[in-house]
Amino acid sequence: MSTVEIEPEDDELRMGQAVSERRLTEAERIAEALIFASAQPVSERYIAERLPVGIDAGAVLMRLKTLYAPRGVNLVQVEDHWAFRTASDLSFVLRSGETEARKLSRAALEVLAIIAYHQPVTRAEIEEIRGVQTSKGTLDVLMEAAWVRFRGRRRTPGRPVTFGTTRDFLDHFGLETLRDLPGVEELKGAGLLSGRIPPGFRMPLPPNDDELADDEDPITASDIEELGLLTPGGPGDE
Repeated sequence: MSTVEIEPEDDELRMGQAVSERRLTEAERIAEALIFASAQPVSERYIAERLPVGIDAGAVLMRLKTLYAPRGVNLVQVEDHWAFRTASDLSFVLRSGETEARKLSRAALEVLAIIAYHQPVTRAEIEEIRGVQTSKGTLDVLMEAAWVRFRGRRRTPGRPVTFGTTRDFLDHFGLETLRDLPGVEELKGAGLLSGRIPPGFRMPLPPNDDELADDEDPITASDIEELGLLTPGGPGDE
């Protein structure tokens, strides 16, 4: 009866692979626990700092994303943050018992769409696109919902404040980045654009990062205090 001898190198290789697999499994468990325990999306950097040395956080998160893809809870990416969310095809199950959320006015929806697609954008630019004045109350509602934020101040006379969307906005609407916003054909297919679209009409392409534009300065706490921005009691929506 013959026996197969395992070369020492092969044995060491298998042991190394087993150790690597155990480290990877442990890293996945750590990442999973960190995300599960947080009420807000968790940054990839935060996760990476808590994983074993030498483990690629991005690879671990993508493995977890694949693992959870067919399940009732999915791991979703929101910019460089990660969160567990109910699978989109099961959302109706939860909505049946929810209290109906406050609906945004038409003005607020218009302003939100303009900020999402045109950011960074000033209030004057929003009004130019809408063709009507935008009340402070409309912006208050969007700020209170944590979907809109101050980005910076434009380097033009008067240094107007610029607005942009937040990570909460992406999370609420199930977007990984602003580039995932629907285009013209998708909006038409959903019945959100009429068939009378001007020839050559194009949807603006939102920026795919959070960096200030070349003509923006960062906004500071003293700016907010100085301008008295978004104090309660503004006029109603238009």
